[in-house]
Amino acid sequence: MESYPSERPQALWYVSEARYQRMWQVAARRQHDLALVAENVHDPHNISAVLRSCEAVGVGAAHLVYTHERFPPLNKTTASSANLWLNIRRHSEIRACYAALRAQGLRIYATALAPQACSPFALDLAAPAAIVLGNEQRGVSEEALALADEALYIPMQGMVQSFNISVAAAIILAEAMRQRLAAGRYELPAALDAEQARTLELWLRREEFRRRRGIA
Repeated sequence: MESYPSERPQALWYVSEARYQRMWQVAARRQHDLALVAENVHDPHNISAVLRSCEAVGVGAAHLVYTHERFPPLNKTTASSANLWLNIRRHSEIRACYAALRAQGLRIYATALAPQACSPFALDLAAPAAIVLGNEQRGVSEEALALADEALYIPMQGMVQSFNISVAAAIILAEAMRQRLAAGRYELPAALDAEQARTLELWLRREEFRRRRGIA
């Protein structure tokens, strides 16, 4: 893996200076200790909207777990090409997903309508965290909730008990971004760390592949 400076190296002939700068800055702001997990979310519009929010906030990785549902096609219009820039990982069981998250030192919060659930506005989401959202009808599985570190619930003020999953994801991620902005977590570093450099390298490889094949 190379170390990429903030100014485009001449060897990267396949990407313009402006595009390189944009990619470098976005990679530098990636929050590799913030993840989102979607468990058995079957609606393509919903999962695409969730991924769009993930990319907009700078989530390090989106983990998609499918044990009952088939992996849905991603809606290109709704996702707005977010899946091209996101680190998306697929899992066939929740335990494997959680193991990967804990290996990164992330605390796991599963969204659930439960008496002991905490509000995202009362949590420290500037600390390493993974947010787990469940199926549109069933919510998170019993296993996903039992194995999580804590239950999470967005306080409601109306008669309905929950938001649409894509809206819930946006609310929680926006709160995480607010806290991380206040903590200076999105400030541009002097140099990319290993994860940020790895992210930029993947993007640059794709850019070179597309340019060599004349893909716009």
